[in-house]
Amino acid sequence: MPTMANAADQDPAIAWDKIAAGAMVVDVRTPEEFAEGHLANAMNIPFEQVTEEFAKRGIAKDAPVVLYCRSGRRSSIAIEALVAAGYTQTYNAGGYQTLVEAQKTPAK
Repeated sequence: MPTMANAADQDPAIAWDKIAAGAMVVDVRTPEEFAEGHLANAMNIPFEQVTEEFAKRGIAKDAPVVLYCRSGRRSSIAIEALVAAGYTQTYNAGGYQTLVEAQKTPAK
C-alpha cells in the first residue's frame, strides 16, 4: 500500500539512489524557476498540472518517480495528487538546492 508523502520522505541520499536506479525526475516548480536551474534529465511539470500531465503522457502508475521543488511543499502536494490517482512509486526529494548540495557531498 502506498504511503502518503511527508517530511520524512525528503532524504536527498535516497532521492539520488532512486535517480541513479533510473527513476524519472520531475521538477514541479514554475517554468521560470526551472529555467534558472534544474537537475539533469529533469522534466518540468508545474505541481498543479502533474496528474493531468502524467495521464496525458501515459506515464505508468508503477513507474518510479522522484519529484522536487524549492522546499518540498509543492512536491508533497504533487505526490498526494499522484498517489490519489493511483501512482505507487513516488518519492518527495524535497528542495532543489538541498539536492544539488547533497550531490556535491562525497559519499561516506
